[in-house]
Amino acid sequence: MTEMAVAGRRETRSVCPYCGTGCGVILEHDEKRVFAVRGDPAHPANFGALCTKGRGLAATLDRERLSSPLRRARRDAAPKRVSWHAALDEAAARFAAAIEAHGPEACAFYVSGQLSTEDYYVVNKLARGLIGTNHIDTNSRLCMASTVSAYKASLGQDSVPGCYEDLEQADLILIAGANPAFAHPILFRRIEAARERNPDLFLITIDPRRTPTAMVSDLHVALAPGTDVAFFHGLVHILMRDGRLDRDFIREHTEGFEALREIAYDYPPRRVADICHIPVEVLERAAAAWGKARAATSLWCQGLNQSSHGTDKNHALINLHLVTGHIGRPGAGPLSLTGQPNAMGGREVGGMPQLLPGHRELANEAHRAEIAALWGVPDLNPAPGLTAVPLFQAAAEGRIKALWIACTNPVVSLPETRLVDAALRAADFVVVQEAYYPTETAAYADLLLPAASFAEREAVVTNSERRISLMGKAVHPPGEARPDWEIFRDFAHTLGVALDATRVPRVAGETHALRARRLFAFATHRTVFDEYKACTEGRDLDITGLDWRELEAGPRQWPYPRGASEGRARLYTDHVFATPSGRARLSAAPYQPVAEPVSQAFPFHLTTGRLRDQWHTMSRTGLDAGLFAHDPEAVLSIHPLDAAGLGIQDGDLVTAESRRGAVTVRARAHEEVAPGTVFLPMHFGARFSARGAVNVLTEAAARDPVSNQPELKHAAVAVRKTALPWAGRLVRRLEPGLWEAARALLPELGYGALARHACGSAEALVLRFAFPEPPGEAWAGRLATLFALRDGMVVGYQDSRGVRKHILLRDERLWGFCLLGDDATGAWLQDLLLTEAEVGAWRHALVAPTVPAGAVSVSVSGRLICQCRGVGEAVIRQSIEDGARTVAAVSARCGAGAACGSCRPEIAALLGARPASPT
Repeated sequence: MTEMAVAGRRETRSVCPYCGTGCGVILEHDEKRVFAVRGDPAHPANFGALCTKGRGLAATLDRERLSSPLRRARRDAAPKRVSWHAALDEAAARFAAAIEAHGPEACAFYVSGQLSTEDYYVVNKLARGLIGTNHIDTNSRLCMASTVSAYKASLGQDSVPGCYEDLEQADLILIAGANPAFAHPILFRRIEAARERNPDLFLITIDPRRTPTAMVSDLHVALAPGTDVAFFHGLVHILMRDGRLDRDFIREHTEGFEALREIAYDYPPRRVADICHIPVEVLERAAAAWGKARAATSLWCQGLNQSSHGTDKNHALINLHLVTGHIGRPGAGPLSLTGQPNAMGGREVGGMPQLLPGHRELANEAHRAEIAALWGVPDLNPAPGLTAVPLFQAAAEGRIKALWIACTNPVVSLPETRLVDAALRAADFVVVQEAYYPTETAAYADLLLPAASFAEREAVVTNSERRISLMGKAVHPPGEARPDWEIFRDFAHTLGVALDATRVPRVAGETHALRARRLFAFATHRTVFDEYKACTEGRDLDITGLDWRELEAGPRQWPYPRGASEGRARLYTDHVFATPSGRARLSAAPYQPVAEPVSQAFPFHLTTGRLRDQWHTMSRTGLDAGLFAHDPEAVLSIHPLDAAGLGIQDGDLVTAESRRGAVTVRARAHEEVAPGTVFLPMHFGARFSARGAVNVLTEAAARDPVSNQPELKHAAVAVRKTALPWAGRLVRRLEPGLWEAARALLPELGYGALARHACGSAEALVLRFAFPEPPGEAWAGRLATLFALRDGMVVGYQDSRGVRKHILLRDERLWGFCLLGDDATGAWLQDLLLTEAEVGAWRHALVAPTVPAGAVSVSVSGRLICQCRGVGEAVIRQSIEDGARTVAAVSARCGAGAACGSCRPEIAALLGARPASPT
């Protein structure tokens, strides 16, 4: 059941809209507002557990929403509200004009793995079936494209072999290029629990960084960035040497072993150790563990995918499973981790240029004919469509005239930001369809269309283990917002009318308007899904046996053909693969280095990734003040030896520069990265950071030749300490208009970081900034005016150096402050404001140059580890010193780790031991 009535309230079952784990949630609401979200104990992905992001979902639904269509008369003008009728008319007229003048391929769509299966299906049909363009790609191109390519190359189809239950049944889990302790924390909690039940479960993490996942692993392989293929070939070499291969499986169920054997001979342990910059002993230990395993499962994500050789990396890892027979049985198989809630669903319905619904291929004439017949159109355009980066390059070159962007923020997420900027400026007409506003991409839109979000629509999504879940609708969308599929449907109808007013030829004698009405005669999302379901008949993902009654009762895995009573947990249990021979194909691709090598001018390897409490470009997580506590800003991690050599201390401002641009952020000297490597998170765009967007640095041209996935995980950079000695901090309890005022200041700053923080039952903004020289009295006065720092009792300070302090008090509590030129007491004052403590005895010290004796601040309590309970690192360390020897004991002493559990790996790392059971 998706709905329940409890104690006068309504409860609706749905699915978390963040990562591809697909956690079930229960929404508590009154049909007008969702006021709480908790984990669904009946959902087989999470059994009631939720991470910090999922627990905070209720705080993100009613803020910064796009609630009506907006139109810009000019790109530099403020958008004005228009009716849906006017908005769709304009969009249709502009797309029809582009088609008439330049052909269908002048139009393109760039959509999202956050769309539902129904949304994906309708926009795919719109692009290919009505307009006739294959230029439709998704931000999943940045996430899973190399996995798709490798699955198809090795196993014959894009079908994930394993399931989450394998995490409990394996005796070895290998994690490559992923940090599930942060990025997929609920799955990592399942691993924690499995290790507690089975102390012999061996965990290997392959990652250049010493991530929280790596810290609690039995073996951390800290290889050099981009060297994964060499490492996997090295493992095969040792397995051959030691007689650990499954010769029967190789002979009966694979092809290409001779070529793999020959190339593996070229990767002896010493050579691999030199390429990967690891000790030979680490390689030998990993090979021995894999060779002895009864059942081995592998997990991976962007560390393998976001590479100019991502397909080779994926295939080389799958080789390990095939040469040892670790596939198609409990606890054994490759299990790729998906970054978005419905990236799998997008792949299923053909939401990429080379795909068609039902895992069909555009290049296959028979597949095109099958979909054309299902849709009732004469044929489909066979011309290959453009993938994400080439699509935006084409727009920059003037070949894409009309561009529709839905539910994604490419200005932050795509590589080489300057290219995206040029593309969006060059396109004649840009539509942005989005639930949240503003986003960085929305600033370029001629037309903004409001979309319904999580909890505001009923829809279907598929998670990483092929499990299809029904998202329930709890509340209505704000204002005039609509479900995405409905927007696409209505646009199709309007476009049909507009095309009839042009010289674009009719298809098979049918008017464009009649054809659009026929193709998009969808009354509800269920009619959309039912049509898609028909596309799957006879395919590997056949779900023709799945009806709505079953989906309402609970999630189901595909395939689920007619006559099935349940889905299939694992694929290839018969060891027959979807290749012409029925055998899995082994890869013999050689190791190739990263696309952009380091040099004297750019000596550091930059790698990128996710933080624990933020997600993608923060359109949703940036609305929850609690999610800033763990990592409030973009910080560059650098090894202490490198930092010392550059004269950089922990907390200094630094500039990282590549051949394409530069960012200025705060530094963190930490041994999580190896010497010669730096790390910067992917999330912070211009709405939260003045100069901290990592994709200013990355390269668009470095892409995998098969998957076209860009190498977002690596760039060569130089790092230097930045001469911005005049530090400042502005903290203010939030009142209407203040957040917008702070955001508007960011473009003026050489360094700026903006965050929300909880302040009792309210919130506060924290803006940190720095200047090369004193900003002057006029700027200080401007801040005081913008942020109403004179509205109450004011304590001020100013000296001849240009240092200025402005303190606002109300009811004996700190309400706001601005420090210019001296931030030495900023952390203490910020704590005083956020905890709503009475100023009392500290009044005389509010403008003092140092924190007064006896005062406690963030600098004392340390970096926040447990967001749910507000427990800092120093408190956890004290609990350990006081005798806590397990995660459970730490939780009992200070509360850390006792709620969602996302912080357990970090607590375990502080203990120097494995995480305890999450129960």
